[in-house]
Amino acid sequence: MARVLIDSPLPQLDRLFDYEIPAELAAEARPGVRVRVPLRSAGRVVDGLLVELGEPDASDRPLSQLETVVSPVPVLTPRLYALARRAADRAAGSAGDILRLAIPKRMVRAEKAWLAAGSPPAPEVEPADAAWADEVLSAYPGLATALDEGERVAVDAPPQPARLADGTAVGAWAILLAAAATRTLAAGRSAVIAVPDHRDRAQLEAALSARIPEDALVRDDAKQSGPARYAAFLRTLSSAPCVVIGNRSTVYAPVSELGLVALWDDGDPLLGEPLSPGVHARDAALLRQELDGGALVFAGHTRTTDVERLVAVGWVRDLPAARRVSPRVVLSATREGESHAARVPSSAFAAARDALAQGPVLVQVARPGYAPVLVCARCRHPARCAHCGGPLHAARQGAAPTCSWCGRTAHAWACSECSSTFLRMASSGSERTADELGRAFPGVRVIVADGDHPVSEVDARPALVVATRGAEPLALDGYRAVILLDGDRMLMADDLRIAESCLRWWSNAAALAAPGAPVHLVGVTGDVARALATWTQAAYARAELADRAPLRMPPTVRVAAVQGPRRAVDAALAALRTAVPELDAEAVLGPLAQDETVRALVRFDYGLGARVVESLRASVVAHAVKGRRAAKGRTPGAAHTLKVRVDVPDLDL
Repeated sequence: MARVLIDSPLPQLDRLFDYEIPAELAAEARPGVRVRVPLRSAGRVVDGLLVELGEPDASDRPLSQLETVVSPVPVLTPRLYALARRAADRAAGSAGDILRLAIPKRMVRAEKAWLAAGSPPAPEVEPADAAWADEVLSAYPGLATALDEGERVAVDAPPQPARLADGTAVGAWAILLAAAATRTLAAGRSAVIAVPDHRDRAQLEAALSARIPEDALVRDDAKQSGPARYAAFLRTLSSAPCVVIGNRSTVYAPVSELGLVALWDDGDPLLGEPLSPGVHARDAALLRQELDGGALVFAGHTRTTDVERLVAVGWVRDLPAARRVSPRVVLSATREGESHAARVPSSAFAAARDALAQGPVLVQVARPGYAPVLVCARCRHPARCAHCGGPLHAARQGAAPTCSWCGRTAHAWACSECSSTFLRMASSGSERTADELGRAFPGVRVIVADGDHPVSEVDARPALVVATRGAEPLALDGYRAVILLDGDRMLMADDLRIAESCLRWWSNAAALAAPGAPVHLVGVTGDVARALATWTQAAYARAELADRAPLRMPPTVRVAAVQGPRRAVDAALAALRTAVPELDAEAVLGPLAQDETVRALVRFDYGLGARVVESLRASVVAHAVKGRRAAKGRTPGAAHTLKVRVDVPDLDL
């Protein structure tokens, strides 16, 4: 008998189905292979994964037979299924959704080439490279031992740029993680490292490629071609250890003899999974380490409140460096006699002028474009599109205003409040800032780096690099000065974690400065500015946790969002109250109407997580089964579906 997991988005099908194995498929029907099976309720043949083999039960119930075995390659390992099942159960989701992220689509040519090549030999790390890794790790006393003993640690990466032996510019963090992976591979175990985007992956790949054999480095990237990504996945199925680097789904890579799982910059939203069930790479890594063993490393230039909570409860150990290194941060404010409207204070302006004599200067801004926000010149009311109500922006000086939503040009715009026809630029984007600084520093190169103008690296010649947050390019030997603008505007965003996010953006930019170069934070005061100036991000995260605990804000508690028809949401909340009577009276916020549905938030302690999620998942399944026979004339859709999302980062109804 074969037990098969059906590939279906329906929550009621998130279980194993029993099928009889016909004699002609007995040799191929092994655990982990792709199969096709009949689904009686749908009257069709569907895809699935053969999870395990078992003995038929004693009942006389006839079983349907496997239709076919799609591929002889066992792509689903027992450990991967256990991880997917555990992650799905924690997030009130389906294991099939997790496996859809973890296992790429089958590519026949790549599969045939892998089968013909056979298992690769065990990689050998040169003694000199193993010694190099030990030397790098020695900057963190106890880190090498923690890797060997499979501990969970949080480290603050060195906030400085570095150069490899071939002259390639990388962050010092990439060298640290490359050393950890090299030591792990030298011990005959595999390492899995997840980073937010392709630029981080390129730095890590450059740091690793010179230290480990080429066939032991596996690149897992969603932007790869289908055959290349499937070939990389097949390499992780081999018994030979390897180092896998990639983005958020990399944490599921089914490597053998796992020795290390590492996450770089876990506060980056790119490590959060937008697809159902929305398991963050950090949570998946924690589950992976708990199930498979090996070490777990959280590294970053700052500390998220999520990781700091784990440190506070003793689940993760804080491992500081032997020698504390921090950038030279200056809190820049307008001096006496200067206009408070001055965007760049004289101290920051002078620092940029002096630094340009030596090399490049980085200027970080909040938004891309020229003038992202336009307002009425008379009453300062935000300028809106007459067709869709979207905000207007200017692409360049003197250009007609354009809607950011529908793209229409507002040729005859008039203010809806005072009827004025004159507009004023209320903010400066990267292009306008570059234009203004270009006039202030004539003859100096000006480089714009944002989403529309991606730049990965700049040379050591003098230049003004104007970049949006997160798009800052690397500079050979680091920037000679860093100016952080629009900090007050960034902090005004309507987000529970905005101060934490700003500290991460500023810390990552400050880490690009050359040793001793000034980093000017303009116009920001308070705790978050002091945390950057003193380079005490972990202490700031602890203070944030202390402030959120009395208010029961995440991550001090877990939060689940329940959305759907009002009757279904009310029934799910009532069932939850019955199943988990320990929930306090203020655990549920809402429900509030949102378009055709309502939405409620449920706050619960970590100790109640399993029972809360089980109850909510049961309500989702019950609603899905009940809704199969929709009323005549009603079209099934999002308005008639009950949805649950667990571990929502913000309390936003």
